[in-house]
Amino acid sequence: MNITDRITAARATLEKAGQGHVFKHIDSLDDSGRRILLEQVESIDWPEVARLVKSHVLNKPVFELPGDVKPAPWYPYTPPANLKNKYAQAGQLGEQLVREGKVAAFTVAGGQGTRLGWDAPKGTFPATPVRGQTLFGCMAEYLLKTREKFGVNLPWYVMTSPVNHVPTLEFFESQNYFGLGNETVKLFPQAMMPAIDMKTGKALLESPSSLALSPNGHGGSLKALWTSGAIADMKKRGIEQISYTQVDNPIVRVIDPLFIGLHALDRAQMSSKMLPKREPLEKLGNFCLVDGKMTVIEYSDLPDELAHERLPDGSLRFLAGSIALHVIRVDFVERLNTSSDGFALPFHRAEKKVACLDPATGQPIKPDKPNAVKLETFVFDALPFCDASIVYETSRSEEFAPIKNADAPGNTGVLDCPATSKQLQVNRAAKWLEANGVKVPRKPDGTVDAVIEIPHTTATEPGDLATVKLPGSIDPGVKIVI
Repeated sequence: MNITDRITAARATLEKAGQGHVFKHIDSLDDSGRRILLEQVESIDWPEVARLVKSHVLNKPVFELPGDVKPAPWYPYTPPANLKNKYAQAGQLGEQLVREGKVAAFTVAGGQGTRLGWDAPKGTFPATPVRGQTLFGCMAEYLLKTREKFGVNLPWYVMTSPVNHVPTLEFFESQNYFGLGNETVKLFPQAMMPAIDMKTGKALLESPSSLALSPNGHGGSLKALWTSGAIADMKKRGIEQISYTQVDNPIVRVIDPLFIGLHALDRAQMSSKMLPKREPLEKLGNFCLVDGKMTVIEYSDLPDELAHERLPDGSLRFLAGSIALHVIRVDFVERLNTSSDGFALPFHRAEKKVACLDPATGQPIKPDKPNAVKLETFVFDALPFCDASIVYETSRSEEFAPIKNADAPGNTGVLDCPATSKQLQVNRAAKWLEANGVKVPRKPDGTVDAVIEIPHTTATEPGDLATVKLPGSIDPGVKIVI
């Protein structure tokens, strides 16, 4: 089909979906502009957009709490006496699966560093306290250490988006794939969705030749794994389990044998890590059982009275918070994508400020308040499709130092920013060194009086330092890489 016929067909699809304005300027565009806009339009399911405009844009979905909601059980971070044997068995099984090359790393990295003031893919943001190693670099170094410890070069799949795919690829090439090998690292983009004007229900244009597009959420990863050929590639390699992480956490355990082993022992299809919530209304999804199925109920949807419920020992009844860390079976992803019933995760509404063209004047608009709805899917919405699913507790101090927000002036009052992440990294490094007999300087209030960094190529857990030549003590005020 030539480009004229394609434009005619696309125009008919847009008109039927109530989005004919998207082609308002197409006849005045040059060949390149027409091609770009046409390819964007052809990549989108416009009947689905029309349905979502009615259900999620012009109307706000109302969450109805299911009748049978219970807190999900979880495996505690430190095993109680009755589970010590199972944890030992799980650790051995997880290590065996890693050694046999049956595990792949998968990182979701479709975002830009906009909220950080970083005009590049978020994974290229410098994250560590001394070297300024990037988020991608932290994960690559973890995989290098895994290769050293287990004698296996595990493949690493990285999901980008059309917005950042090319610069991400160029970044990996400039870093020589961090020594992992370009045959080991596989990059592929996720699908995009148009931003929709929240008052009119019309798709927004970023320019006459481009829609205002954004990634379709981390739930799009389960579809992209299939459509990109990543699942087929995993099956050829003999991969059985996928270790799913997001790009913004520089201390995440990219490969966690104990977690993988617990998941495999219980024959789960998709499993999750949780953090105990700091307080009842912390902005983490809640792991629940709904009619016996593992489910995450968003913090904004769980009624306050349930969020505040406490057990006799004073702990929160709904304690387990979701941090988007998972282990997923390859055949589960395949099953979801080949089901005769079709597979579709629910979309969620997010109100955002989106720069766009004024539809009347064609002039650019930079809104100062939310003007658009972005439509996103969440990966945890696949959990109810599982026949079996487990939750495993992890530690904030050991594995959770995300970088989501820009530093505030004076670095006060902002969580999950570069400053808080670096401090958490320093605290973890100090604790690991002290566990190995190193004297670490501390201020009168107990905080670490030095800037210490332990790259993942040195250690991914405290025990790795047993074979490292360590100083007897750290001098106050120094910056040091171990």
